Amino acid sequence: MVQLNISSSAVHRLSMQNICRSFGATRALDGVNFSVAAGEIHALVGENGAGKSTLMKILAGALPPDQGEIFLDGRPFKPSNPLQARQAGVVMIYQELSLAPHLTVEENINLGVEPRHWGFLDKKRMRESAVKALQTLGHPEIRPEQIVKNLTLAEQQLVEIGRALAIGCQVLVLDEPTSSLSYQDIQKLFSLLRILKEQGQAIVYISHFLEEVKEISDLCTVLRDGKTVGTQITHELLVNQIIEMMVGRNIKQLYKKSRRQVKEPLLQVKNLSGNRKPIRTEFNLYRGEVLGIAGLVGAGRTELLRCLFGLEPVKTGEIKLAAFTGPASPAQRWLQGVGMLSEDRGNEGLALSLNLADNLTLTSLQKLGPCGLVLPRIQRNFSQQWIEKLDIRCRDVLQKAGELSGGNQQKLALARLLYHEVDIFLLDEPTRGIDVASKAQIYELIDQLVSQDLESGKSAKAILIVSSYLPELLGICDRIAVMYRGVLGPARPASQFTEHELMMEALNPVMPT
Repeated sequence: MVQLNISSSAVHRLSMQNICRSFGATRALDGVNFSVAAGEIHALVGENGAGKSTLMKILAGALPPDQGEIFLDGRPFKPSNPLQARQAGVVMIYQELSLAPHLTVEENINLGVEPRHWGFLDKKRMRESAVKALQTLGHPEIRPEQIVKNLTLAEQQLVEIGRALAIGCQVLVLDEPTSSLSYQDIQKLFSLLRILKEQGQAIVYISHFLEEVKEISDLCTVLRDGKTVGTQITHELLVNQIIEMMVGRNIKQLYKKSRRQVKEPLLQVKNLSGNRKPIRTEFNLYRGEVLGIAGLVGAGRTELLRCLFGLEPVKTGEIKLAAFTGPASPAQRWLQGVGMLSEDRGNEGLALSLNLADNLTLTSLQKLGPCGLVLPRIQRNFSQQWIEKLDIRCRDVLQKAGELSGGNQQKLALARLLYHEVDIFLLDEPTRGIDVASKAQIYELIDQLVSQDLESGKSAKAILIVSSYLPELLGICDRIAVMYRGVLGPARPASQFTEHELMMEALNPVMPT
């Protein structure tokens, strides 16, 4: 990657030069350079821990730099707190939106900059400000008097961006803006960003989805280990080139798919329905295969996995697991050889306040000592083995799970399923919000699990995966089925689909009679 000339602060809306920041002995940022011009979308990418968050916290006034300078429109910019940065026109929109859900749209848009008249709130000007922001965004259908908690996630994101525009935003920073959006909402967001770009906004776009980075950004800057690797025109880069810059080595194949041998069915589902969703589901999952479930957000994919694992009730239908038939509790599913990875790893996937060893072994304590006892030495040894096998980056097994990066938390949740020695893996959005290097490791692990018969003589597993990331499904799955409004279509070989065909089927399927 070529390092472009970004030394002149005069030609950029924002320029960060030689930014350094340490935390104790850890050098989080080491002479980072980054800039963005008016009317430009500049992507900032890197692995978890590369320094992106620290750099943006410095820009947003949440952290002071140890060294370096920031210029805004050519003038020195030294925010002492986030409010000061926002007032200067530098606004960050985080993955977890910072709205007041109980307030209206217009109250949220004016929050912190409420117009007043003789000391009282000027409701008329508040309404005018909100309407103007929503019209600028191209979404006048969002009513200013609506309560924010009643809006969709995509609409809430628009309100957050509207609030940025209302305060006179000069630099808009979007941190993983598409991680919880549907395909249609992502395309709507991209259309909006292009409008804001034409209006002269300087936009910083942070994302782990490199295909999206290629689609929406003008320039791309890569950080690795707290340093600027380089900046280049995005359309001149291949995705693999970006990945190599991020990880510092050649990843020959992101989506690994070894020769697999499909064997007997481990899970058979017939005419399954839940209380609300799924409405009708029928499929077989075989040992030695990865079966993907595609569909839009709200189609019922997560509800299907939760019904299978016993987290939600089954209304009708049959679930057959080897010799076991019928619904069961999660504890029974564990005993039957089924493990589930929740899409909400923070609230359901892990106990973030507990250490790694406890998280990894909680579902199967009988291995850790006689007569129901848990011997700490045995627990630590078991945990250390899996931490090393999955390359989980941590201080030690006694570190709290909540202190790990997103990718390492996800690998810890997978390690628990491996420790429990399950045969069937139910994976709900297993790579959401994690960096590309961690994704590559998880893809390789999935491939190993379903091809173990051929590789090592160990029994192959069966994997059912729900993902909104279509390249992921096409890359790692043997078969894919599309769910539409609670009804699962027939599973077909992944080679028979393209991204466009998957999306078209998710939007307007031809369902079997």
